[in-house]
Amino acid sequence: MDHGFRKMVAEPSRLDIKLNKFSMYTFQINQNDLLYLFLTFTLIMYIPDIIPREDIDNLLGRYRGNREFGDPVLGEKPALLIVDMTNGFVTDRFRTGFSKTGMPCASNIAKMLDLFRRNSLPVFYTRDMTAEQGVYRLHRGAWNNKSVPLSDDQREDYNTIYSEIAPIKGEPVIEKSKPSAFFGTPLVSMLNYIGVTGIVVTGMVTSGCVRATALDAFSYNYTVAIPVDCVADRSRISHEVTLFDLDLKYAYVLPSSDIARIVEKKS
Repeated sequence: MDHGFRKMVAEPSRLDIKLNKFSMYTFQINQNDLLYLFLTFTLIMYIPDIIPREDIDNLLGRYRGNREFGDPVLGEKPALLIVDMTNGFVTDRFRTGFSKTGMPCASNIAKMLDLFRRNSLPVFYTRDMTAEQGVYRLHRGAWNNKSVPLSDDQREDYNTIYSEIAPIKGEPVIEKSKPSAFFGTPLVSMLNYIGVTGIVVTGMVTSGCVRATALDAFSYNYTVAIPVDCVADRSRISHEVTLFDLDLKYAYVLPSSDIARIVEKKS
């Protein structure tokens, strides 16, 4: 599957696109017109095919021309955060679900989950609130303006973590009422208490709760890594543009194999 990484060569006035969406960039900068000295360095970035050429030139030529290189520094104790991978998102049984991307995403998360468990690294889950209907509507707040909440009997199945990646004893499930796993929850306190040094964010949907969670993790000064095949969305455009933007500004969007290698090396 083409996940969005391309190889690129960039000079001061040229940007040539090669390969696929995950991109390795080589920047050649002419330092002296007389001596023709060149500095060359490379980096990996997520560039979907739907991003216009003009945007790539502008963003990588100036805005991110000085981007730091190398692997994300996840530290000695990275945590895996699995966002909202419930039946309500992974399966088609609910209007919010999208099994076409949700089920493959769950299978890929299962591999990352196995890696973290084998290395005795912390794992956290999130899901929607489980309060009774009247209190639930209060928790939802402004979300009530966008959609009608499910009935109490529907929400139990909706809010169950998808069986392939179900939590085991000792893995916290954080209940939240807003997109971010951090907003109004004890998550950051728990992460600090056990000394988490970086966060691998996975789950659904990329453009919603995954994005909000990644932004807040960044705001708390955690290094954030996002395995591209461990997040999913209902909309390809929303998914691709979100990952592109997160990779530019707030996180490291990488193939899961690269993140697994980094985690293994630290453990």
